[in-house]
Amino acid sequence: MCSAGIDSVYRGGAVRRRGGRCLLLGWLLALVPVAAVAQPGPLTPARVAELLPAPGILRNSVTNLHAEGDSLWVGPFLNLTTDEGATWQQADADSLFGSRNRVFSIDVEGPVVWVGLGFSTADGVQAAGGFLVSTDGGRTFAYRFPQLDAPDDDRVTYGVSTLEALPVIVPEQSPPFDIDYDPVRDEVWVAGWASGIRRSDDGGASWTRVVLPPDDLDAIAPDQPYDFVLEPERGTAGNRNHMGFSVLVDETGTVWAGTVQGVNRSTPADLDPETGERAWQRFSFDGTPFSLTGNWVTSIEEQPLPGRNPVWMATWDASEVQGERQRFGVTVTRDGGATFEQALVGERIYDFAFRGETVYAAGEGGLFVSDDGGRTWYTVRDFYDPAQPDRRMRPGVEVFSVATTPGALWVGTADGLARSTDGGLTWRIFRAEVPVDPDTPSDAIPRVDTYAYPNPFSPVAHQWVRLRYKLDREASVEIRLFDFGMNLVRTLVDERQPPGEREVVWDGTDDGGLRVANGPYFYTVDVGGETLRGKILVIE
Repeated sequence: MCSAGIDSVYRGGAVRRRGGRCLLLGWLLALVPVAAVAQPGPLTPARVAELLPAPGILRNSVTNLHAEGDSLWVGPFLNLTTDEGATWQQADADSLFGSRNRVFSIDVEGPVVWVGLGFSTADGVQAAGGFLVSTDGGRTFAYRFPQLDAPDDDRVTYGVSTLEALPVIVPEQSPPFDIDYDPVRDEVWVAGWASGIRRSDDGGASWTRVVLPPDDLDAIAPDQPYDFVLEPERGTAGNRNHMGFSVLVDETGTVWAGTVQGVNRSTPADLDPETGERAWQRFSFDGTPFSLTGNWVTSIEEQPLPGRNPVWMATWDASEVQGERQRFGVTVTRDGGATFEQALVGERIYDFAFRGETVYAAGEGGLFVSDDGGRTWYTVRDFYDPAQPDRRMRPGVEVFSVATTPGALWVGTADGLARSTDGGLTWRIFRAEVPVDPDTPSDAIPRVDTYAYPNPFSPVAHQWVRLRYKLDREASVEIRLFDFGMNLVRTLVDERQPPGEREVVWDGTDDGGLRVANGPYFYTVDVGGETLRGKILVIE
């Protein structure tokens, strides 16, 4: 039974997703009565989804990548390529395309594919949208409901203890930020922020709340009595260590659960075979170089190597006390948590991938690469396509996700997907684009001679606007920009170009290098006596 200070609905706070992860905008989280909760749209079971042909990737901000053999899965929509990007498919799931849902997390183990879905509410709060699961390698998918509680789920049994718990009954603040399927035990684990860490052993039909240590304990065991409350932090109540953000079941069966208060570890020896309960030990920042760089563990991945696999963690600054000296960076353990090492201190990292000894870390500052297991690093910031020199990514683009397939290295960015087959020297860039002058125009793909994207265009937020057009033959091309009074603002191109779909970028400045004012601008593409016209709206 709940105490007088515990309500049955968790809501509020401010967490904003960015790049497959999220940024914490404020720690203050609130409880409100059931009647005050704005309930989301219906979350009904979807029909079985199938993979259908797709023209390419479906969104230019690529927040999730997951590779399994030759297959590369791509979010925030569920794209798949099995031939290094030559062809693409998409999951025709109405719980994804017929809703606000987007892909928040992906895990693939053999033929089993788990996809965590989430959405943003009108006020920008991230919410749980359920799951898609496939047992046939992604050929078909079924829907599962979000990992939420019933209103009377106000107690949990942990070994010899019966603990009070805060029922999390609405999807707000409980998106599946990470998911991991354990094929050995046929269990799936999910890190769902306010809903904490949860586990399902029946294919997602039901979920069990995983009891982690409260903030004032570094370890718990099911044979010891406790009286803490299982609840996420909200204001001065609750626990940061009950806010799940990342989860991994490694090769040994050890479970790693990342929260805002550190990383929790439970080994196979910590599992009680009779009750199924686990003992947990929490590791956190202690101010030395032999601990986590910061307590907020946003990503956990293992590096397949002979012997014990290293476990890599993106560890972010979650300082509560001024001067605590937590830092953004990477923390790795090569011995199952006996010792820890720090790397890339000061860098905000989102994701990891590996090829043998080589470690790839996707981050705010680019793609970081180590060929010696993380001891030294170099950075890739320029993603250049030599076959299409006019196609390039924005300078300083954030790298949100990274993956390796047998023949390629892949990075997902805020400006498209990039593939390298030479270790990162050169890249093929993939974007979600409307073709110019399509062979089979439709309502979704109209016949246009030229267009600009993004449009409206913010020079600060977008850096570049891209102007696309098509040449049927080699020709002299002149591209000019005019303001609303048809005064010449800038000449972008004046040269001969080969045939094909072309692209040129504009950074929002005039011929003198000054930033233009807000408002409409017009452009012309003069090609051998023919003039194509388009419009760009500049807004800050």
